[in-house]
Amino acid sequence: MKTESPVEVAKRKAPVWATLVATFFGVGRLRPGPGSWGSLAAVLIWLGVSRVTPREWQTLTLAGMAALATAIGIPAATATAKASGVKDPQFVVIDEVAGQWTTLLFAPVAWKTLLAGFILFRGFDIVKPPPLQQLEKLPWGTGIVLDDVAAGCYALAVMQLLLYLGILSS
Repeated sequence: MKTESPVEVAKRKAPVWATLVATFFGVGRLRPGPGSWGSLAAVLIWLGVSRVTPREWQTLTLAGMAALATAIGIPAATATAKASGVKDPQFVVIDEVAGQWTTLLFAPVAWKTLLAGFILFRGFDIVKPPPLQQLEKLPWGTGIVLDDVAAGCYALAVMQLLLYLGILSS
């Protein structure tokens, strides 16, 4: 197998659509902590969308948004990561968007739940408890996105427990 020179890697470019999706329209270029910026953007977008979505449609709407971010995010992350020559570049944040929206499923839209969801998701995403580390090893965009979706599932479970116990009231 031929090893590419740094110049050859630098000449590769991901398709524009893939870069836009993978960086969540440039949010992944923000510093410091592009993953946190991606999560914050997801929370703010959900806050806006929830304001114009009837309450009875909110869960389905958010589930659709998370599914779409996952489905489009995997090929976008793959193309962008391959073009960069890095398996999981920090500027790819569509995975944080998908994971953050997964976290907020079934939660009432209120400042406490949005803040708790942000903190829970970022915590699980950073710590990566098992089996999240194993999911990261999946090929390219699949591993990039699915480990964050799984972190979102962990955060979703904790969020629902906090709501059930009345620790988070809306």
